[in-house]
Amino acid sequence: MGYPDLVEFVQRASGHPGRIAILAGSFNPPTIAHMELLRAGGAESDETICVLPTEFPHKDYSGATLAQRLEMLRVAIGTLDVRCSIATSNKGLFIDIARECRSLFGPSAAISLLCGMDAAERILTWNYERAEVVEEMLDEFELLVAPRGSVYHPPAHLVRRIRPLPIGGHFHAVSSTEVRQRIRRGEPWQHLVPTPILELVSEIYS
Repeated sequence: MGYPDLVEFVQRASGHPGRIAILAGSFNPPTIAHMELLRAGGAESDETICVLPTEFPHKDYSGATLAQRLEMLRVAIGTLDVRCSIATSNKGLFIDIARECRSLFGPSAAISLLCGMDAAERILTWNYERAEVVEEMLDEFELLVAPRGSVYHPPAHLVRRIRPLPIGGHFHAVSSTEVRQRIRRGEPWQHLVPTPILELVSEIYS
């Protein structure tokens, strides 16, 4: 179902969740780290949503097509034991995506954004038009931050809306970029992506 300027669901879990955890990313390709974020986020929410922006504010849209990324996500989340939906958004900033989801789920919904330490730092240090934007964002949603080699320590005045999201240590360094680089160099990469999408990743990136 589509909404002007809103999130469009490609695959929707049933039910009416009160707590929503959003994982927005390029998923180029989905990795085992993405799946671990969804599992951890599922323990903190009633439903997790993978949101793939159709354009990005800080990177080019290259590599796998939108349709290919959605298909990899669909197959990858099929074995997860959490309620998970997939959606696209024509907005690229986290605040836009969170506001779109709130417009769908209502003002009482508790919304969290799942991210790694690097993404959290990018969110909080982005060059917004006004200095107050970060505080305004965190009034609308909270950040659940997974470590990326070290634990993230947010600024003291923002700590009330930023919580750690524990994940297994061996996921910290896994990234989509590493998968693509390993494929280009002819190095082992299969251990970095969910088993159900091995064939898809090989066909798309090899």
